[in-house]
Amino acid sequence: MAKRSSRSDSDADLPKVKLTKDTLKQTARMLGYLRPYRGKFLLGLLLLVISSGVTLVFPKVTGDLVDAATGTLRRYDRNTIALGLIGILAVQGIFSFLRILVFAQVSEYTLRDIRLDLYRKLVSLPMPFFEQRRVGELTSRITADVGHLNDVLSFTLAEFVRQVVTLLVGIGIILITSTQLTLVMLASFPVLMVAAVVFGRFIRKLSRQVTDELAAANTVAEETLQGISTVKSFTNEGYELGRYGQRLRTTTALALKAARFRGGFVSFVIFSIFGSIVLVLWYGLGLVAAGEITIGQLVSFIIYTTFIGGAAGGLGDLYSQLQKTAGASQRIIEILGEPGEIAVSEAQPAGQSQRLQGGIRFDQVRFRYPSRPDVEVLRGLSVSIAPGQVVALVGHSGAGKSTIAQLLMRFHQPTDGQILMDERPYTELDLGYLRGQIGIVPQEVLLFGGTLKENIEYGRPGASMAEIREAARRAHALGFIESFPEGFDTVVGERGIKLSGGQRQRIAIARALLKDPAILILDEATNALDTESEALVQEALDELMRGRTTLVIAHRLHTIRRADQILVLADGQVAEQGTHADLAARPNGRYAALLQADRSYRDVAEAMAAANPSLL
Repeated sequence: MAKRSSRSDSDADLPKVKLTKDTLKQTARMLGYLRPYRGKFLLGLLLLVISSGVTLVFPKVTGDLVDAATGTLRRYDRNTIALGLIGILAVQGIFSFLRILVFAQVSEYTLRDIRLDLYRKLVSLPMPFFEQRRVGELTSRITADVGHLNDVLSFTLAEFVRQVVTLLVGIGIILITSTQLTLVMLASFPVLMVAAVVFGRFIRKLSRQVTDELAAANTVAEETLQGISTVKSFTNEGYELGRYGQRLRTTTALALKAARFRGGFVSFVIFSIFGSIVLVLWYGLGLVAAGEITIGQLVSFIIYTTFIGGAAGGLGDLYSQLQKTAGASQRIIEILGEPGEIAVSEAQPAGQSQRLQGGIRFDQVRFRYPSRPDVEVLRGLSVSIAPGQVVALVGHSGAGKSTIAQLLMRFHQPTDGQILMDERPYTELDLGYLRGQIGIVPQEVLLFGGTLKENIEYGRPGASMAEIREAARRAHALGFIESFPEGFDTVVGERGIKLSGGQRQRIAIARALLKDPAILILDEATNALDTESEALVQEALDELMRGRTTLVIAHRLHTIRRADQILVLADGQVAEQGTHADLAARPNGRYAALLQADRSYRDVAEAMAAANPSLL
C-alpha cells in the first residue's frame, strides 16, 4: 500500500516544538520578513497598547457608575459616567479597527514575500529533492505552514502583547484597590494552572492520536479511490469498506475518550472559576460591610478579575500557538536552506545564445541514484553521438535508458566520468541554457489545466499566435484543434484529461517544435497509443526530428528501424551497437531477441484485436 498521505495541510499536523534558543532564533529569522514593514508594525503595536489601555479603564468607570448610583461617589452623576462609558467603548472600537487593519496589511505583505521566496527556492531545487518528497508535503509548506505564520502575524503576536498588558496592569490595579481581596483571588490560580497543564497535555495527546487515526482512514479512502479500477476488478469493495470502517471505529473511540476528558476538564474549570468569583464576592462583600472598599470598587475588582483570568487562560493557548509557529518556521527554513541548482536565467545568458550543434559524448559515465546508492545503474558507459544523428536506446527495463535522458537534462549528475556536448563538458554550460537546448516528448504527457494555446506556448512563452498555429500544424494537431468550438482556447482539463492520448502527444510535439531545441529526447513517445494514433504521432515526430540530434527510447522496435544507430543497453553498458539491419542479422544477438519478442507481442495484440474489435 502507499505511504500515508501528507496531513500537513491540517493545522493539527503542525509540529509543536520546544521553545529553545535555536527554535526561537529560527522563528526570529522568519519574523525578519517584517523588517520592510517595521514602521507599520510598530504603529500597530502602539494602537494595540492604546486600545488595551482604554479597555482597562472600562472596569474602573463601571465601578464609578455603581458608586454614583448608590450615592457613594458624588463628583459625577450616573448619566455623565454612563456617557463616559459609551465614549470609552467608541474610542476602543476605533483603535481596535485601526490596529486590525494595520496588522492585516503587515501580515499580508509579509506572507507574500515569504511565499515568493519559498516558491522561488522550490522551483530552483534539483530533481533528487523532489524524488524524495511528496508534492502534497511541499505544497503544504506554502499553504499550512505559511498560513500558520499568518495567524501569528495578524493575531497571535498582537494578542500576546494585549494579554500580557492586561495581566500585568490588571494585577497592579486590583492590588491598589484591595491587597486582601487580591491575595484571595490569586490563591485559586495555582490550582487552575496545574490542572490546565496536566489535563491539557493528556487531551493534546489524545487529539494527536485521533488526528493520526483519521489520517490513516483518509489514506485508505485515497488509495481506494485512486485504484478504484483495481478494487472493482478484484471485487474487493467489501474488503476496502472493512478497512475504512475499522479505522473510523478506532477514530471514533479515541475521539469520544478525548471528549470525556475534555468535558471533565471544562466542568472543573467552570466550577473553579465561578467558585473563585463566589469566594471573591463573599469576601469582598465583607470588606464592603466593614467600610474598607465601596460596592463600586468591588464591581470593578470582579470585572478586572475576569479580565485577568481570561488573559492568564489565553496565554496558555498563545504559548501553544508560538510552539506551532516555531515548528512551521523550522520546516520552512529547512527548505529555504536547501542547496539549489545553479541559477537558472529567465533568458539565455550573454555569450551562450548560440544554438548547440548537438554533438553528445558519454565518457566512462557511472551513475547511482541518490535514493538507491547500492545500485549502479550505469557502469562506465561510453557513447558518441554526432550532431543531427537519430540514436535509439533499447533494452529491458532497468537497463539505464531513461537514466541517460535524465543525465542529459542534468536532473542528476554522473557519479563518475563526464558528459560532453559539442566536445565541451556540459557542466560548463549555464543550466538554463542547456535545458533550453533540449526538448523532450515523454510517454506520459503532462498538460497543464489551461487552454490548448497556453500548453503549446509553454514551449516558448511569449510566442506569437502565428508561431503557435504553425507549430500545431507541423505537429498534425491543427485539424483536431480547429474541430473544437473554442479552437485554441479550448480548456484541456486537469493533466489534459479532455484529450485522447494521441492528441496529448501531438500537443507535446507542438510544444517541442515551438521550443525548437537542438537536441530531442523521445521517451517511448508512441508506446501507449493505438495503431491509428501512433501513425499520426509518428508523422509529427518525423517532422520534429528533422535537423536535430535525437535520442529515441523505445520498446516498440518497429518505430526505430530508420535510426542512424541503435544502442542495446544491458547492465548499464552498451551491449550491442549498429543499425537495425546490422543488429537484426545477428542470430544470437540481444537486439535480435528483443526484435523477436516485439514481433510476438504485436502478433498477439493483432490477433486479440481481430477477435475483439472493441479492444482497439
